[in-house]
Amino acid sequence: MTDRPKGYWIANVTVSNAEAYSDYQALAPEAFEKYGGRFLARGAAETLEGQDWQRRVIIEFDSVEQARACYNSPEYRLAREKRAHACQADIALIEGLNGG
Repeated sequence: MTDRPKGYWIANVTVSNAEAYSDYQALAPEAFEKYGGRFLARGAAETLEGQDWQRRVIIEFDSVEQARACYNSPEYRLAREKRAHACQADIALIEGLNGG
C-alpha cells in the first residue's frame, strides 16, 4: 500500500459540435480504463463564480503519475484529436490531499 496522493483531472467543457464530441466520447474510456480513471462527477453544474461551462468533470486516479500518463497516452491523444474542434475545454491535473 502506498501513501502517495491521488491525482485528479478537473475538466470544464462546452460542446460546440455534438457529433464530433461523440467521437471523443467513444475513444476516451479506453484510456481511462487502462490508467485506472474513475469518474467522481460529470455533467451540468451550477456556476457560482467565473466562466460558465456546459459540463464539468472530475476523474480520480490512484496517483498524479497515473493521471499524467493517461493524459499523455496514445489512447487519450487519439481521443483528444477527435475533440479538438468539437468543444472548448480546460483540463487541470490536481494532486489530492495525502491521507485526507
